[in-house]
Amino acid sequence: MSSGWHFLQIPGPSNVPERVRRAISEPVIDHRGEEFAQLGRDVIAGLKRVLKTDHTIALYPASGTGGWEAALANTLAPGDSVLLCENGYFATLWGDLAERHRLKVKRIAGDWRSAPDPEQVQAALAKDTSRLLKAVLVTHNETSTGALADVKSIREAIDDAHHSALLLVDAISSLGSTEYEHDGWGVDVTISASQKGLMLPPGLAFTAMSPRAIDTSTNGGSPRSYWDWAPMIAANETGSFPYTPATNLLYGLREALRMLDEEGLEHVFSRHRRHAAATLSAVEHWQLEVACTDVSARSPVLTGVLVPPGHDANDVRRAALDLNMSLGAGLGQLAGKAFRVGHLGYFNDLMLLGVVSGIELALSRSGVPHNPGGADAALRHLESH
Repeated sequence: MSSGWHFLQIPGPSNVPERVRRAISEPVIDHRGEEFAQLGRDVIAGLKRVLKTDHTIALYPASGTGGWEAALANTLAPGDSVLLCENGYFATLWGDLAERHRLKVKRIAGDWRSAPDPEQVQAALAKDTSRLLKAVLVTHNETSTGALADVKSIREAIDDAHHSALLLVDAISSLGSTEYEHDGWGVDVTISASQKGLMLPPGLAFTAMSPRAIDTSTNGGSPRSYWDWAPMIAANETGSFPYTPATNLLYGLREALRMLDEEGLEHVFSRHRRHAAATLSAVEHWQLEVACTDVSARSPVLTGVLVPPGHDANDVRRAALDLNMSLGAGLGQLAGKAFRVGHLGYFNDLMLLGVVSGIELALSRSGVPHNPGGADAALRHLESH
């Protein structure tokens, strides 16, 4: 049995701070009482600050996948067509879920090494002269590759095409770790969840909705019950829920939002960028390849690392696990070819140095050729930034 803390360096669930764990351990309270109503109002107000929205939020006991389903069920009906930016594993899964809802999914296939191209979105919408495409589906931070989409430019592409499609964005792994503006970027539905930048265990999902999205839901969408926005919106106005909520996770969420407020979102985002850059310094020194080839789109949340041909990334992960550290697996097209390093949420310089040192040791033990000294490269970056 290993001693010391386990290094959980997958790109989510992320490390849960002690303050948040203590908050979650509070006694369960009456979810129809005033104390709980204040809790509900607090977390909704805090989420709006992080999302940068004045609009409505619906908060569900669910994983991020539930948020996907809520967004689709409320805004689209069977037979509707959607445009999917398919640039990684999770974008692909969202498209698959849409097809199970009997939606027609037109996929803009990406190379799984870069972010969605706004010009391709505009071109696809310009060809849709019959306006059959009802929504554009974009993953803001593709967790399988470490590529960050330019959501603002995609909104501009939709507008430049003079198209009426709704913009639905998966911000599950980006919210709380990098800049995001639901209102300012013109997003119609933002989907996120608790277990990434918000530093909680899995179990909470939410959607932020523009007035146009709510109007679309009121007048259409698919048959739904659990995911229906209408009763959730009505209940949330007073801090309550239409069914039993995840009370103790909401305690944790309130504490996590307080921590983000105390540090300041701009500092939180700067910290994530700094740790991503230090990790990149190590990877480049090792002379290994970063999964995301688009330098301007590299994620502050995680770094995907490719191993040389003839080597298995899972060997690196097994060696890391022997050192008491978990790294993310390569997924889909990158299975066995890449491992993923999460540097998000509750994280600091010393933790990062431990992570890159552990990866370097795992590379050596698994026989992956590399140039030693990546940990020193990360240290030099941190010293100078």
